[in-house]
Amino acid sequence: MSAKADSKAMGTFQPDSDVHITYEDQKKINKFANYNAKVEDLKEELKIKQNELKNLEEAGDEIDLLDDDVQIPFLIGEVFISHDQSKTLELLAEAKDKKKKEIANIQKTTKDLQQQMTELKQHLYGRFGSNIHLENDE
Repeated sequence: MSAKADSKAMGTFQPDSDVHITYEDQKKINKFANYNAKVEDLKEELKIKQNELKNLEEAGDEIDLLDDDVQIPFLIGEVFISHDQSKTLELLAEAKDKKKKEIANIQKTTKDLQQQMTELKQHLYGRFGSNIHLENDE
């Protein structure tokens, strides 16, 4: 089998002889891939936290409809502890504030990572042009 036939049998990829990837370039490509994976994980975590916040808000709405003298079980750790309506609403407000802070932290981390990814993309596309693909296939 000739070298020409051999390359066709292996696929359509034809490496560009002008593109040389240095160790530093490879480190930047790997860093971009790691940031991209982390951003995807953070997006999933953000969805979960937003859903948890929605559930806390809905629980507060339901508790408002209850009588004042009803004892309401509230999960603390792995144990339910019953409280009156005002104490339960206070605990819910604290839980919502904590969840909002978690959401804000996730959003800030995601924004920071995306900024770093943009800088890496600019450098890598400047270096490799159309010979590199750094976008998601969404």
